[in-house]
Order: sequence, then C-alpha cells, then structure tokens
Amino acid sequence: MKNFNKEFLKFIDESPTAFQATENIKKLLKSNDFTQLHEKERWELEASKKYFVTRNKSSIIAFTLKSENYATNGFNIVGAHTDSPCLKLKPQPTNHKHGSLFIAVEPYGGGIWETWFDRELSIAGRVFYTRSNNELSDTLIDFKKPVATIPNLAIHLSPREVAKIDKQKELPPLMLLGEDSFEELLLKELKKIDKDSAEIISHELFFYPIQPSATCGYTQDFIAAPRLDNLLSCYTATKAIIESDSNSMIVLNDHEECGSASTSGAGGSFLEDVLQRITQTNENFQISNANSLLISADNAHAIHPNYPEKHEPGHFPQLNQGPVIKLNANQRYASNAASCAKITHIAKSNNIPLQNFVAHSNLGCGSTIGPITSTRLGIETIDIGAPTLAMHSARELTGSKDPGMLYQLLNCFFTN
Repeated sequence: MKNFNKEFLKFIDESPTAFQATENIKKLLKSNDFTQLHEKERWELEASKKYFVTRNKSSIIAFTLKSENYATNGFNIVGAHTDSPCLKLKPQPTNHKHGSLFIAVEPYGGGIWETWFDRELSIAGRVFYTRSNNELSDTLIDFKKPVATIPNLAIHLSPREVAKIDKQKELPPLMLLGEDSFEELLLKELKKIDKDSAEIISHELFFYPIQPSATCGYTQDFIAAPRLDNLLSCYTATKAIIESDSNSMIVLNDHEECGSASTSGAGGSFLEDVLQRITQTNENFQISNANSLLISADNAHAIHPNYPEKHEPGHFPQLNQGPVIKLNANQRYASNAASCAKITHIAKSNNIPLQNFVAHSNLGCGSTIGPITSTRLGIETIDIGAPTLAMHSARELTGSKDPGMLYQLLNCFFTN
C-alpha cells in the first residue's frame, strides 16, 4: 500500500493538467507493451495485443484484446476523467494594475475558489507556436515552480462576514512587480524547451497549486492532494488494465468538469469511434455493447463528521472503508440494480468492502460521465468512486487505503 501510494502521489504531482496526465498515462502504457494507434491511420488489430489511442492530447483510451472473438465478446470498461476544477488563463492574460502584473483567468469547472487564495501557484498546459522557419508546432509546458499567488485582502480592510468572491476581480493571480507581459514570460519559458521557438500563436494554460501531495494524519490515515477528483480513478484504472487478462478498456475523458460536451469529452464520439473500429460492423458494435459493462469511476462524497446532516441517513460513506456505489433516482448517476448486483458480486467474491451513497433529498449530488456514456452507447453502467472530503477544493482529502482498495476492485473487474 505504501509503495502504491508513493507512485500514485508522484503521478498526481507530475500531472498538473489533463494534458500532462494523458502524457504520463501514455508513458506508463508504453512501458507495459501497449501499442499506440492513431486516429488518422488504419488499424490492423490482433488478438492478444494491447493498444491505446489519444485525442486532443488530453483524453486517452486503452484496451486489451484477450480473445479471438473480441469484436463481439464485449469489454469490461472503466471510465474516468483527466480534468479537474482550476483557473484557466484567458487568451490575452496580461493585466497590469498599480505596478503589478496580474494574470486574467477564467474559472474552469466548479471549484471551491476560496481555497485557491494565499497558495503558491504554477502554470502548465499546451502551447502552439511558430519556429524561426514559420513552422507551426506545439508542446506541453510546465513551469514547475511557484510563479504566482492570489493574495487575500487583509481582514482589517474587509467585512467580517464571508463575502461572495468576485471572480473577475479577485481570482486573477499576482505574478510579479513590473511591466513585463505574460506573453514575454511564456516565450522565455518556451525557449527552454525549444530554442528555435519564435512566436506564441495560442495556448491552453492553467494555474495549479504547486504544494506536493502527501500522506498525513498522526497515523497516516489520509492523502491530501490536488486533483484527487479524478486522477485517483485515472491512475487506478491504468494500473488495473496493465494487469488485465480479459477484454478490457479504460476511457479517460477530458472536460467532465465543464459538461463533457467536446470532441474529447464523454459527450463526444471518442469512445464510440474506437468501439466501432474494433468491432468493424454495426451489428458487431451492437452485440459488443450489449455484452459490455462500464464502471464510471469518479470520486464520491464521504461523510464530513462536522456535517452529518448533509448526508442521507444510513448512507454515510467513510474514508478507508471501501469504494462507494453511487445511486440517484433521477439518473444523475447511471447505477441500477443489475449493474450494482454484478459489481457487488465481484467485490464480495474478493472480500472487497463496498459502501453506498445516495444524496440527501434536499441536496444535489453532482454527476459523472456515467449517464452520458450509457445514454450515448446503451452500455450497462455503474457509478463508483473513492470516498473523498473537500471535493473540488484546491487540496482534497481521501483515505490512505482508498486508492489501493479502488485499484483492487478494478483489478478484479478486469480479471473477472
């Protein structure tokens, strides 16, 4: 467990955005004999082989073909998402105020934005640029150092009551004192990667808290880290499929935190396109989907001991007590009795504890890629996640046993 968590926290710290997360998963798959496919090329698939393909460099699908009848046998699938709530830089982010350089940002997803104040922040993402010969190129970039912060207003100058954050005014990070432009600073960092870079054309860049992930608590009961939602599921799913001995698949989509409506999101065609290319005919595609089962793996709301009234009585998921099955009468989660029975049977057969979450009737619960994917493809689906506190904070909390237990469940699912 200790070694598993060590590698997991290293993965989180090296994956500040969906782009870096996808790249790191890609490297992990390649080192375990997965062959990369490309959407723009023909696929020549073989039974007993392992493959992966990316889209937009921010989403990735990996699959193993363990039977000769892989076109119709269906897949055990785990879905998760590579993105997390954060602050995205606007296209022209330079904003000078009173001798200071602030960076214009747009909130991405539904973050607890007050947790971003007074933290050291860095920048990572993807940049498109031209080289000296006018060739268009792109690269991933990570500043890997604290370059900005969002300072709070002193309590002596602000109302005692907690005020609603003015996102336009208060969230832009302070980067430096002086008249430098962000574009100049970005080009300077880019030249460390490509000395021949000449001009920035466009970018998708995000601020992230640079404080390293850690286990904590007097007896090391907890993991404190950014982006647990949902890099925890991405990492455990990847580790599980590496050891799969069945027709298995992971689909790790971008843009879940903002609705999944993109070419690389769960609302797009990525998974459907891959399944159609594997199955080759429409009838095979339909048969395969009917024989498949999808686990939508996304973090679940653990009970906060200070706020038990926020949970439905009898449904109190706790840290380190096992993965959580998530249910919702209005299909915000895709779990139903059939999918719950199948996963519960696997868990019980392997002595893996499970918990249940259903939202308090007066409160919302969020949603996942589960209902989106099952609606689009008709694949039976269950929503499951590791119990988590402070979800969507700049620094979330889960149990130190929870990543390992979710991995154990997904591993059994892939070997079932």
